[in-house]
Amino acid sequence: MRFEDDTGSDNIEDRRGGGGGGLPIGGRSIGVGTIVLAIAAWYFGIDPSVVLNLASNTPAPQQQRHAGPVQESASEAQARKLVSVVLHDTEKTWSRIFQAGGAEYPKPKLVLFRGQTPTACGTGEAAMGPFYCPGDSKVYIDLAFYDELSRRFKAPGDFAQAYVIAHEVGHHVQHVLGISDKMRQAQQGRSAAQKNALSVRLELQADCFAGLWAKQAVASGNLTLEPGDVEEALTAATAIGDDTLQKQARGVVVPESFTHGSSEQRVRWFSRGLEQGEIAACDTFKVREL
Repeated sequence: MRFEDDTGSDNIEDRRGGGGGGLPIGGRSIGVGTIVLAIAAWYFGIDPSVVLNLASNTPAPQQQRHAGPVQESASEAQARKLVSVVLHDTEKTWSRIFQAGGAEYPKPKLVLFRGQTPTACGTGEAAMGPFYCPGDSKVYIDLAFYDELSRRFKAPGDFAQAYVIAHEVGHHVQHVLGISDKMRQAQQGRSAAQKNALSVRLELQADCFAGLWAKQAVASGNLTLEPGDVEEALTAATAIGDDTLQKQARGVVVPESFTHGSSEQRVRWFSRGLEQGEIAACDTFKVREL
């Protein structure tokens, strides 16, 4: 993967430097039990934000300011640079798409953190993996996730890392377009299985939006995909499918508990976005079969 313009984004918020301590949410702290539940939720195919929001139905916390320079390894510095460049390209790509429709794209912030951090959706936990919080329009990532993606999930590579960021930015696009809110309204009064099924459609659309970004970035001439890049992203999509994660966690697959989609579905919808590069091609809510 190669970018002609490797300028980094200005919308990076780095919380990794020094300090730490408690994680106040609305004047109180999320308990260790809640964090454990959120971690377990992620491994068992349940959206961890549900647990966090139940534990903290409060306004966005004040941003913690950490003193001191950021100490990082060479691999972490490389990952930080890649994340920043990918975010910058998503900003340019989605801005063009929104402008073509007569609208302005509000750029999200991307927060780098280590371990835990306060968010408008509750306490963010590194074990949850990267996530998007609609309450503050921010993408959160502990860069150690990329080591986990490479070692535990056997999905290394820079385009695999880019796919992760593009997927979370896809959730931001859904939030801006009002898709996320409509989905949550549709979940009201439904059974747990029906709510999960709607969540799967939202996640698969974000996968499609990630592929759409790559297609548009290549078409603009800024992104060049090299041999093996697409395979890296597809390997990552396969590794984090609900069925794959559930098999690893407990040896049993429970489709009605899926919240992100199976490995096959994630690969299919990312590939669809990559092939067609159009928002209309990513309407997972209108198709019968995912």
